[in-house]
Parts: sequence; structure tokens; C-alpha cells
Amino acid sequence: MLLGTVVFVNGQFLAASDTSESSVKKYQGIINSNKDLVEFIEQLLLQKGLPKHLRNLALIESHFNRNITSSAGAVGIWQLMTAHANQYGLTEQNRTDIYKSTKTAVISLANLYKKYNNWVTVVAAYNCGEGNIAKAMQAAGSSHYHEFSKYLPGETINHVKKYLNACYATGELESVLSNYNSSRLNKVFFEDGNRKVMNASLSETEINAGFSLKVIADELNVEVDKILAWNPGIVQELQQKGESTFYLPTDLMPDFLLRKTKILSRSIKEGSGVQQ
Repeated sequence: MLLGTVVFVNGQFLAASDTSESSVKKYQGIINSNKDLVEFIEQLLLQKGLPKHLRNLALIESHFNRNITSSAGAVGIWQLMTAHANQYGLTEQNRTDIYKSTKTAVISLANLYKKYNNWVTVVAAYNCGEGNIAKAMQAAGSSHYHEFSKYLPGETINHVKKYLNACYATGELESVLSNYNSSRLNKVFFEDGNRKVMNASLSETEINAGFSLKVIADELNVEVDKILAWNPGIVQELQQKGESTFYLPTDLMPDFLLRKTKILSRSIKEGSGVQQ
């Protein structure tokens, strides 16, 4: 249930902790001062089918400063540790390379989303590591951030708060929290590289690269971010394979199937293809 910019979940709230004018101006000011870099990051994110709000992770990590080094040894705009960078084939020296480090961060974030299916937990895992997330989930007996977060390091909890505050400043908080709430109801997980659905609340069909996600969203009157949340990694899959399984909430699927020919025709006519 959405209450403004707050998502009510199991008697608890996830929300921005600082919606003051000074906080909003601070985050917006940093973004405006780095417009070219922000646009570059957003383009790489969109190419991988990831939401633009993830640019806010670099915002809170480094204020987009490629030369910053943390006390723990994290480097660059994405604050990559050496081990994390090496895991994706990025050398220690290249952590300050904007293109290479962003490419690495994008792949890392996509992989984390495949595992956790919501951006709130992804941001937490990016900060403290998947091992700490697993321990916290086990301690809480839950995979929901609002329930296991109390077992995470204070730094990570604060990091997620900063992210939500930044998303509030960029007008994207409701999208992030909606994604979190829907992930609790429609948990999609990846097994052997294939998407599978854990319950019947999502239905599936097949689409090819001729379909535009933007046109689908427009025809079904939903946000593109929601299409991506239900179908993580689909843009990359369509680009690489030319086809993909496509998931929608069960109540939306009949409408999509009814309009499928029209949607494809419009996608081709507008020349958008696999683009959002």
C-alpha cells in the first residue's frame, strides 16, 4: 500500500529519513554539477535494462569523485574494493577509470538484482557484501530488508537511508519502494541463468526483440520501471538472444495478449525495437 512516498509493509515503514530542503538541494546540486557523468552512467544502466536511479549509488558513494579513496580502501566513483573489482576482471588500477568501473558496477548490480529482486537489498549488499546479507537474513528468519536490516552493520543501514534520501531528492523514491513492495509479492529468482517464478502471481509468455518495453508500458498504462522489475535483465537477454520469456502480473497478462499484435506493430512502426 502506497502512502505518498512511504510503503507500508507488514506494520513497518520504509521511507526517506531526510526530506528537508537542504538535503534535496544537496543531492540535486551534486547531480547538476556532474551532468555529463550522470548522463553517461544512466545510459550504461539503461543499456543493461537497469533503472536510472542507480546513478544515486555513485552519488552517495563518492559524489561522483573518481579520485576518492575510503578508509577501507574502496576507490573511484563506485567505491570498488580490490576483491570486488577483481571478481569482474577489473584491475586495481582501473577502479578510477570511469568507463571500466561503471561497466563493472553495472554488471555487479544486475547480478545482485537477479539474486535479491529488489533495489533496497541490492544497495545493502553492495555496501556490506552478500555474506553479511545472508547472515542477517538467517538471523531474522526473513528475506525482507525491513525485517533483517537490524542485523546489518550500522554503516550499511545508514547507506540505505542515504540512498532512499537521494532517491527522494531525484523524485524516484516511490518507484524504488514500489519495486521493494512488489518484490515481496512477486519474487522472481534465477536458477542456472534462467528466470523462474516462485508463485502464480506472475504469468509468462514469450516476446522477441521487436517489442518495445516503452510501448508495452504505455499500452498497459504502467511504468517502464515496473516492467523491468518484473523482468530483470530482459533488455540484455533480448539484445543477445533476440527473444525472452516475459512476465506480467496475472491480471495484466490477458490485456497484453489481447493487444500483443498491436503492440508489436506499434513498436516496429516507431522503430524502437528492444529499447525501452
